[in-house]
Amino acid sequence: MQSKLVQEVLKENYDFGFATVGHDVYDEAELEEALTKNVTDLLLELGTGFAFLGRQKELVVGGRSRKIDLLFYHIRLRCYVVCELKVKPFELEFAGKLNYYVNAVDELLKTDDENPTIGLLVCSDMDKIDVQWSFKGINTPMGVATYNNIRIKDALPSQEQLVERVRLLQRELQETKRLMNKDDKNV
Repeated sequence: MQSKLVQEVLKENYDFGFATVGHDVYDEAELEEALTKNVTDLLLELGTGFAFLGRQKELVVGGRSRKIDLLFYHIRLRCYVVCELKVKPFELEFAGKLNYYVNAVDELLKTDDENPTIGLLVCSDMDKIDVQWSFKGINTPMGVATYNNIRIKDALPSQEQLVERVRLLQRELQETKRLMNKDDKNV
């Protein structure tokens, strides 16, 4: 039953067009920052019922600090949703890490009247066979999705660069007019 609800709630691909990072090559921290700056847009993209609980949510397990990228609560499903972000294609070890975090949240945060925690791994790309085989035999409710449409700040010139370019064009235009006036006087 929970598995069917997970499939209904999670998407295969998320459109992160509302998020802007500094350059073409960015890390997970930059992606988290860009997404959480626009938390309302992120929640709308995830779908109905998600509540944002935090970024880099710390869990202490066996005296060691572990940090979950993004933690949500799904109101309709009455469960936590652990979201791990990866700025690269799916790798086999991602399944184990996500499974660990989901189990840790179940043990440390979930109450008896809440449903099991859901894991969501969002990668830049994935091979479906790798994903299927990596999760085969794992009963934890988890899904893998991709994302697209991250905006890059440097793709467009900055305001300062545009102002400087306009000034340069104005100087060039003035110089051209001056030279044309000089030529007209010499004729």
